Amino acid sequence: MNNLHIEAPAIIYHLAPGGRLQGRVQVPGDKSISHRAVMFAALAEGVSEITGFLSGEDCLCTMRAFRAMGVHIEQLAPTHLRVHGVGLHGLKAPDAPLDLGNSGTSMRLMSGLLAGQTFACEMIGDASLSRRPMRRIVEPLRQMGARIDTTERGTAPLKINPSKGLSGISYASPVASAQVKSGLLLAGLYAQGRTEVREPGISRDHTERMLRAFGVDVETGDGVAAVRGGQSLRASNVAVPADISSATFFMVGAAIVPGSDLLLEQVGINPTRDGIIEILRRMGVRIELLNQRDLGGEPVADLRVVAPEQLKAIDIGHDLVTLAIDEMPAVFVAAACAGGQTVITGAEELRVKESDRIAAMCDGLRALGVNAVAEPDGARITGGTLHGGTVDSRGDHRIAMSFAMAALRADGPITVLDCANVDTSFPGFAALAKRAGLAISVHSQA
Repeated sequence: MNNLHIEAPAIIYHLAPGGRLQGRVQVPGDKSISHRAVMFAALAEGVSEITGFLSGEDCLCTMRAFRAMGVHIEQLAPTHLRVHGVGLHGLKAPDAPLDLGNSGTSMRLMSGLLAGQTFACEMIGDASLSRRPMRRIVEPLRQMGARIDTTERGTAPLKINPSKGLSGISYASPVASAQVKSGLLLAGLYAQGRTEVREPGISRDHTERMLRAFGVDVETGDGVAAVRGGQSLRASNVAVPADISSATFFMVGAAIVPGSDLLLEQVGINPTRDGIIEILRRMGVRIELLNQRDLGGEPVADLRVVAPEQLKAIDIGHDLVTLAIDEMPAVFVAAACAGGQTVITGAEELRVKESDRIAAMCDGLRALGVNAVAEPDGARITGGTLHGGTVDSRGDHRIAMSFAMAALRADGPITVLDCANVDTSFPGFAALAKRAGLAISVHSQA
């Protein structure tokens, strides 16, 4: 079946130069946690409630997919869901391919849990998702006994057929990837024996934390996570913290304008995701963690961001990149405003996101007059004056929001093209940014 999508109007951001972010801001719920909350609640026995749910298109794709497989999900409010779990073996065959839009998280995690079902199904996505690499999850699932077909390029659509039974494996992942790890752990719940994933570095541990909250015994150690098959999930209420990846745009927007003082409320500060805090601190930004507390197994805090008179250029290597992979586009903007040359290495994963983010950011910065040299695994960015100009976001939500914030330091208007996908992760971004002090207007073209 062909993957058919209705063309949405093109969205363009027009930004006047200058301004300053001020006051208190709460960004929407964490996307990674919202995805997992819906998935795990659907597979649990009993009724779970999710508050703080990110009502962005990516997470709505996950919700619609589980509804299509027979899970009753009530959306009591945009950010409040009640999920009537069907248990590990209660999903039903969907009537049509599951359209996951732009969401790589949905597709990779669901590959694992669908590999253990007794029915066949197909997962499709938009043009961007259909270019993203899926062999990294498909190949280890095949080692477990899964029957999954991809295109010749190893991309979606993914066709999953019932297997004769999954077997646990010990898998050494060549990359540190929370999506691969999570997909294999979910498949491991359906497998005979123990499934172990070993990684060469740190990846997000939202899956391990939340599985435990749903009653699953998860073994964790230095670079290792494992589950035993046959465990069931028990219903659990989930309070989703504000997304640190979404907060990053405001953190960087505040950091690049001297005199800025911004408070971001109830932000998740999971230690596998907090690299942006360390990066900005090394660049000279004062970031205070206030009112630290625990929210549903996840650490949260209110972040006060105070800009320095001048950001410092730094070297950002693989260890920090791993803890801030989704935040790196905004880091490129901070680097463009810093004194000296910032060198980013170990970031080759940015090449296979919703766009080639290294190329997109360097091309965009050069369009605004900044010296940015792309490298295979990163970039060299020499801070300077940001001029006005036009930037193509390439349909990538994080590229679009990063360049929107760049206008705060520009000496002329900036136009950002192809911004419709911002709603996949941050519905209401433009309105919230405008209230905080960004001079942004949104225009649509049919």
